[in-house]
Order: sequence, then C-alpha cells, then structure tokens
Amino acid sequence: MEGNIGDLGQYIGVGLTAIGMGGAAIGVGNVAGNFLAGALRNPSAAAGQTATLFIGMAFAEALGIFSFLVALLLMFAV
Repeated sequence: MEGNIGDLGQYIGVGLTAIGMGGAAIGVGNVAGNFLAGALRNPSAAAGQTATLFIGMAFAEALGIFSFLVALLLMFAV
C-alpha cells in the first residue's frame, strides 16, 4: 500500500463525515417519529403541524447534505 500521510488523513476525514450523515438520518427519524406520536395523540391538530414537520425534516436533512459536501471536498478538492 503506497501513498502518503495526506491521503490517509483525507480518507479518515471522509470516514468521519459519515458520522454527520448518520446523525442527519437519526434526526429525520426523530422528527418524523415525534410528529407521528403527536398526531396519534391529537389527530385534529395533525393537519396544522404538517408544515412544521417538513421544515424540521428539511433542516435535519440539510446537515446531512452539508456533511456530504464536506466529504466530497475532502476527497476531490484537496
């Protein structure tokens, strides 16, 4: 296995950004699960909270996209 320590650092950094993508997936699941729990408790209020659900999912998913962007920058821009 040939290469330098900089390549190794790149690959370790890209692997660590996978934690950010996994955290975003957990966040989206948490938002959806809490919405579902609230909608089952009070079905009449669920329609009013749907926009909040999508905003929360978008913010949580944005963190995963930023993490993916950092991974791509580490792999190909350096």
